Amino acid sequence: MKRNRGVLNRGNLLSLLGYVPVLPWVVFTFVLIGWVFFASLSTSGEIFSNHMFSFQSGFHFENYLKAWNTQRVSVFFMNSLLYTVVSCTAIILIASPAAYALSRFRFRGNTLIQNMFAAALGIPVIMIIMPLFGIVSGFRLTNNRWVLMFLYSAMNTPFAVFYFLAFFRNLSFTYEEAAAIDGCSPLKTFWKIMFPLIQPGLITLTIFNFITIWNEYFMSLIFANKTSVRPVAVGLYNMIQSMRYTGDWGGMFASVVIVFLPTFILYIFLSDKIIKGVTAGAIKG
Repeated sequence: MKRNRGVLNRGNLLSLLGYVPVLPWVVFTFVLIGWVFFASLSTSGEIFSNHMFSFQSGFHFENYLKAWNTQRVSVFFMNSLLYTVVSCTAIILIASPAAYALSRFRFRGNTLIQNMFAAALGIPVIMIIMPLFGIVSGFRLTNNRWVLMFLYSAMNTPFAVFYFLAFFRNLSFTYEEAAAIDGCSPLKTFWKIMFPLIQPGLITLTIFNFITIWNEYFMSLIFANKTSVRPVAVGLYNMIQSMRYTGDWGGMFASVVIVFLPTFILYIFLSDKIIKGVTAGAIKG
């Protein structure tokens, strides 16, 4: 018993030592987020003085109302929500059947298709952005929400296919054999049996895609020039540029909190599912 206790103590000590490098980053992150939150409740004068945390003039919740209405954060927020929800749904509906077919069926061109998806993962976005812009502008489809959602879906589908491939390859074939005995078609087997079995991967990939598309800046800067179609990343950048004229820094930090809130809530409530989804694909079923 003493020997086991000593081993346990050494294990606890090693675990604590592993947290030491992470601790400064955690403290820095919490301090940074806290500073932004308190700044969103302060006036511009308090932000540039030493009295921001004293709140001598009270809490200025009107900064959030001004940011939502005056700074048009509501428009950017709803645009990003539309782009993210539609794109994440499209990625799941396209990538999961493709990964299932590539992992469970043997047909001519299977390996070629997988290699093409692998090649797509290695192509930098900056290398294809100009040809894409030439095609889109040639069809006069710039500042089109559907084009932007199509591009988001297409750019993130190759990774989703490879991610789902690991899940389907680790599932036993007995599920499909039992479904075939019951008279299920391959399509019905996928949607009724196999698709629900990869739920941890679905949740994890959706969260990753949500964060990626929500914070995407480069493509939206190129293809969404009008204020009415801008997502939050480009909208915030334009707000920062306008601060030199308006000086409403409290409203700007309130906008940052509004934009940051959805991904923060997602991670707080679904962090355990993210970890399960990342590790589930490596476990043989």
